[in-house]
Amino acid sequence: MYALGLSVVTWLLVVSGPVSAGASSADHLAKIAAIAEVLDEFHAAAATGDWVTYFDLMSDDAVFIGTDATERWIKPVFQAYAGKTNGWVYLLKTRNINLTPTQDSAWFDEILMSKSYGTSRGTGILISTRDGWKISQYHLTFPIPNALAENITDEIKRFESNQKQR
Repeated sequence: MYALGLSVVTWLLVVSGPVSAGASSADHLAKIAAIAEVLDEFHAAAATGDWVTYFDLMSDDAVFIGTDATERWIKPVFQAYAGKTNGWVYLLKTRNINLTPTQDSAWFDEILMSKSYGTSRGTGILISTRDGWKISQYHLTFPIPNALAENITDEIKRFESNQKQR
């Protein structure tokens, strides 16, 4: 099912972003930990198809950007799509989290593993709300090794050209 891929020691090594003036390093680390917990809960809810929890972790104006160039889903549209599925499992390998200087928003990138797709990358933005940290944007991609990029991008161009001709 869902498993955390990082030990606490490793997790602390990938946390980044300077502590802003007036903020203690303990406060900074507490915010980073809270953000990591939201992201962990997000993936755990997706793995079990718990769409109430999953979408409660997103801001009302959240956007999910999928792997296909046509996939830019506002929250209600993505909810409708997800509700027709049993969920999806992505296991965390690494994660980096950065806070803005005001510490009211953050951005992250993470490497994930999936049985279906292998290595994936999630990136996004979280905002601090009165209800805690919320995911405002999540973007899932398939990182392409540089050695394969030319062949894959040529395939994409061929595919797009065929789509235009239809």
